[in-house]
Amino acid sequence: MPTFGLRDLVRSAQGSSQAGHMAEGTEGGGGAKEESRDWSELTPVCLTNVFRRLSLEDRWKGAMLVCRSWLDAALDPSLFSSLDLEPAFEFAGSGRIESAGWWTPAFQRRVDAMLRSAAEWADGWMQEIRVRHCSDDALCFAAERSLNLQILSIKSSQSVTDRSMLKIATFCPMLIELDISNCYEISFKSLEVIGQNCPNLKVFRRNLLNWLDASQHSGIVPHDYLRACPQDGDREATTIAKFMPKLTHVELRFSKLSATGLISVSEGCQNLEYFDIFGCANLTSRGIEQAAANLKNLKTLIKPNFYIPRSLFHTERYGHWRLYDERFQTNVFQI
Repeated sequence: MPTFGLRDLVRSAQGSSQAGHMAEGTEGGGGAKEESRDWSELTPVCLTNVFRRLSLEDRWKGAMLVCRSWLDAALDPSLFSSLDLEPAFEFAGSGRIESAGWWTPAFQRRVDAMLRSAAEWADGWMQEIRVRHCSDDALCFAAERSLNLQILSIKSSQSVTDRSMLKIATFCPMLIELDISNCYEISFKSLEVIGQNCPNLKVFRRNLLNWLDASQHSGIVPHDYLRACPQDGDREATTIAKFMPKLTHVELRFSKLSATGLISVSEGCQNLEYFDIFGCANLTSRGIEQAAANLKNLKTLIKPNFYIPRSLFHTERYGHWRLYDERFQTNVFQI
């Protein structure tokens, strides 16, 4: 379905109106009368079909403000089956994953307002939510009104906790994709109830911020939040394995799971086709090989592939540095 900008639509409407006035002015001069069109008189069905071709920004910032009939058409519930703010975040970030201004209470309130409005206007039609930095309360509000929700992405929502995840599990059993990356207040308990209540879940993302080189987040992500990085990677992994057996796509970037957790996932999620464990520094090459061997349907495996400074590890725990040859693939890790 093609898309066009609100500016083009308004220009067309203005052009039609001007043409109508010109036709009226030339009636007495013998000129051919041109048929005028009033876009405000388009039927609600026609307007809704037109607005469906507009971007989210054009609908919210333009179409709703033109006139009453346009506002009514722009609030048709079918237009709110999807709230996808990811393109806006990617554009505003100019290539950066995060921005310091996004971690403020004021910004969270703005995101919450959009999420609440969309959930209310959707009137049960909401099937996809992709936002960042929303709050527990706003997510609970949306969950209770989105019984048909299938896709939920709330990356970097620092205020979201197990409370709203319980709401999602209770009210959104049709969920097939969940992204809770960088949401540090969500625990393994949420993974359990989501797995129990959303049996069709196929895609799960639980990526963490790069704790190996936190300098890349300095001045952007609050320092206290970086220090709160979840430590129970193995417990989360075993929960995934036990309660999410139908997963085909899993991302656990920078998780602190060990080989034990990795093997659990490979044994419990036999349908995995895509597995991303980039940045998982506690894994061993032997464990990765064993997990890959367990996953017969695996098509893509993204392994840890970075330099790990010695200062991040304690020699008394791992012994002599030659143990790196066993813990990591020696053709990738250069010490």
